[in-house]
Amino acid sequence: MYQDGVYHASQHVELASDELDISAIWQALTDRGITLMLCVTAAEKRGIDTTNTGIFKVAGLAEFAMLSATSDKWIQFK
Repeated sequence: MYQDGVYHASQHVELASDELDISAIWQALTDRGITLMLCVTAAEKRGIDTTNTGIFKVAGLAEFAMLSATSDKWIQFK
């Protein structure tokens, strides 16, 4: 996650009962062994506590570059 996507790791989001519980979807992905990575720079710029990101792993540009170099493809959502 980067840019405003880092807000998915915020521990201070409360949703109405009729809204999609995206945190349950993220949890289902981690249960399947998918690592959810959070851009540390984007998170810090937006005031996200990078020591308390729940299921998200804090990572930097170097880690992203290493992983993308060995990947078949990566997908970006905006």
